[in-house]
Amino acid sequence: MHILLTGGTGLIGRALCANWADKGHRLTVWSRDPAKVASLCGPTVRGIARLEELDSEPLDAVVNLAGAPIADRPWTDKRKALLWASRVTLTEQLVTWLEQREQRPALLLSGSAVGWYGDGGDCELREDIPPQGRDFAARLCAAWEVAAMRAQAFGMRVVLLRTGLVLAADGGLLARMLTPFRFGLGGRLGNGQQWMPWIHIADQIELIDFLLQQGDAHGPYNACAPLPVRNAEFTRALGQALSRPTFLPAPAVVLRAALGEMAGLLLGGQRALPSRVLDADFSFRFTHLDVALTDLLAH
Repeated sequence: MHILLTGGTGLIGRALCANWADKGHRLTVWSRDPAKVASLCGPTVRGIARLEELDSEPLDAVVNLAGAPIADRPWTDKRKALLWASRVTLTEQLVTWLEQREQRPALLLSGSAVGWYGDGGDCELREDIPPQGRDFAARLCAAWEVAAMRAQAFGMRVVLLRTGLVLAADGGLLARMLTPFRFGLGGRLGNGQQWMPWIHIADQIELIDFLLQQGDAHGPYNACAPLPVRNAEFTRALGQALSRPTFLPAPAVVLRAALGEMAGLLLGGQRALPSRVLDADFSFRFTHLDVALTDLLAH
């Protein structure tokens, strides 16, 4: 199978490339720096700078995971513009190119996030639940999904992956948290009652591969473990896994003063449940947070 990836040099993209290369798939990554693709994604993975380089080549599927990190820095107007361009505008460009191709792949699997729901409070968020808020992250995800869904109009099957917090040993949220927690400087955020829908990187990769192979998969899927936890529970579990105390909370007022609008991303949450993938008989390897953390920290 020939698969085109955007965001292929990111945390999930690199792991996908390793998984799919081992299975014998042909992989092409659309990247701003194609010369680095082979070193980051594997020697058999091709990097391209322009989609038009593939105009005459058949494609079986497109996996669209591109997007600048959303929680790396405060949401200034400039940062918001970058987040929008790297998700919505890029997806619009990708879908326009797909529409113009003579041969189109059967599937577009496009990234999204549980932030689509907004701050859901204690509401159980399955895929058929409407948005619960209209903050910037929710609007961003909504526009991202709308851009991808355009591909349905010209016969492509579209899968939307609403991903939670991906836990990995070598990047993402967990890697950023490890240093302060190892020094005993970890603690809950705000009151700690906000929900954190998480997923082990191994399950994330298996889930994407599973949906790639399901000929009837379409629409949104929550990519998160079946047992989300509150921030206070996540904090305790990580502290216990590292044998460190977690008694230094970050008060909501401090987070709002330091991060501005982006603080809502940390102080709100989603009790998202992966109902559709469970109904499709997907099996998670890691359903309990403590087991997932133990596995990741062992590496």
